[in-house]
Amino acid sequence: MSPAQIIKSFTLWEFVKAHALTLRYFFRPKATINYPFEKNPLSPRFRGEHVLRRYPNGEERCIACKLCEAVCPAQAITIEAEPRDDGSRRTTRYDIDMTKCIYCNLCAEACPVDAVVEGPNFEFSTETREELIYDKAKLLDNGDRWEAVIAANLAADAPYR
Repeated sequence: MSPAQIIKSFTLWEFVKAHALTLRYFFRPKATINYPFEKNPLSPRFRGEHVLRRYPNGEERCIACKLCEAVCPAQAITIEAEPRDDGSRRTTRYDIDMTKCIYCNLCAEACPVDAVVEGPNFEFSTETREELIYDKAKLLDNGDRWEAVIAANLAADAPYR
């Protein structure tokens, strides 16, 4: 048998093996999902869109300690605060520039009252960059919308913290 015949027979054998492999996988259930209609489950530690949380009585949790602003490596958080009549401090301005944010979660780790956390929402695309600068009202609205999921995720993650 000449070398050309050996190579030709080897190539034919590889061709048959490749098609057998293709046919074997062709009839198996699909490994992919239909994304907009089906979604994979998220971990309780998933880091998505930022939210500001409230206490159950409706009062915002942020005490204006500015630890999140100080610890942010991307300098994406801007806080202005003033004292209230009862002596406590609350924020008058709380902005997060989501175009700068690197989703490191250091802001949530630094917060002593769990006021700022990263929620489960990962679908927050916008048409303009200005829409990605979140003010206090937008962050509180996100917190109101996702509070039940965030509380469940924090409870599920609590034994590991």
